[in-house]
Amino acid sequence: MSDDEEGNKAGAAEAGAAEASVSGPGAKYQPYVVMEELLDKFKLLRYEETFCKQLGHKPFSRHYFAIKINPGEQFHAFTSIAAWLLQMAGKHIEQPEENDDPNATISLILDQLRQLGHKASFPPHQLKTGFGDGCIWTLDRLADEALKAKKFSWRQPIYPEEEAEEDNVMEDDSELNANKMDEDLVQDDDDVEEEENVLRVDDLQRKIGKQDNETSSKPEVILESNTDSAEWKLEVERVLPQLKITIRADNKDWRNHLELMHNHTNKINESVTKMMPPLSKLQEEIMRSLEKIGSRETYINNQLDHHLQGFRVHQDELAEIKERYRLASGGVTELTRKLAEISDEMDHVKQDMDERGSNMTNSAPLVEIRQAIGKLKQECLQMDIRTGVLQHMLLRARLKEKNLSSGAFGDPHFHGL
Repeated sequence: MSDDEEGNKAGAAEAGAAEASVSGPGAKYQPYVVMEELLDKFKLLRYEETFCKQLGHKPFSRHYFAIKINPGEQFHAFTSIAAWLLQMAGKHIEQPEENDDPNATISLILDQLRQLGHKASFPPHQLKTGFGDGCIWTLDRLADEALKAKKFSWRQPIYPEEEAEEDNVMEDDSELNANKMDEDLVQDDDDVEEEENVLRVDDLQRKIGKQDNETSSKPEVILESNTDSAEWKLEVERVLPQLKITIRADNKDWRNHLELMHNHTNKINESVTKMMPPLSKLQEEIMRSLEKIGSRETYINNQLDHHLQGFRVHQDELAEIKERYRLASGGVTELTRKLAEISDEMDHVKQDMDERGSNMTNSAPLVEIRQAIGKLKQECLQMDIRTGVLQHMLLRARLKEKNLSSGAFGDPHFHGL
């Protein structure tokens, strides 16, 4: 597959994505355009030769993932082609089965897509339908990554050079036109009809003069050519193209059209005459075959009527079981989410218990408390000493003040105190 042949599709995916984000009258038709471009990318990846043959899938139609056809089949096709594209992009992923959990499959595809640098802006349950904008967007991004992994690049289109039309042939007196010839022929016929019985003097004079010239130009001796034959042939080859008379056919001429119509009519009549007997025979055989088919169909319907009824009953039961399975899958998903939340809470509680247990068995706080109590006792002792000193000083001050207030100024011991 040549890159040049697909060069006119450069930037198609980016343009489609930009147009899809713009709301307008044609926004609802944008998925069909992107789906067609996506199918072209699949063809560039040769999905018909690899994906379809290996997994037994039929080639997708132009709007397979854009419209609702069969949600179950479309979802399985979506997951299969997504896994194949991830494998083409270099990811190791297994092909999903029909009985796999759809939620787990979708989560796996979205996780791989996030690893490739693309973040989906739609809820994951939108992919369960197997069609729609979400599926097309996902497959388009995966196809781009697969093309990048294959080192495919869009190139500018190369348009074929148009060959210049041949120059018009030099028209001179030797070149004739079909219309002009027809006009001349018609005019000559009219002149002949009008002047059939008229004797023209100019013609007589021209004829007499021509006879005189022929009589006067009659050679008296035998002429011999002195020209070389080789030079003569070269000269003939040189002037031969200039002596060519080109008659241009006019496609608008009604005579040519009429002749073609008569030829086609005769061929059609001959073909009809030859083909009518075998066609009549074939018609009779087809009618007999149709009658046999109708009788066989009636017989088979009568024979398989009770089997068809049983098949319908089983089909209804299968639909009911699938609905139960869908509801149960939704319940399992909800319970799985709750279990994950409870597991996270248990992890937090275990972490808190471990921290508290380590704190309880650690003796460092007790040592610090004992050291602090020792420091407090020492500080209390120092405070008691300071308090005793202060009380002693206060007592002496009070005694001195009392002695002074008593008026014992004549006491010899007063001064001694």
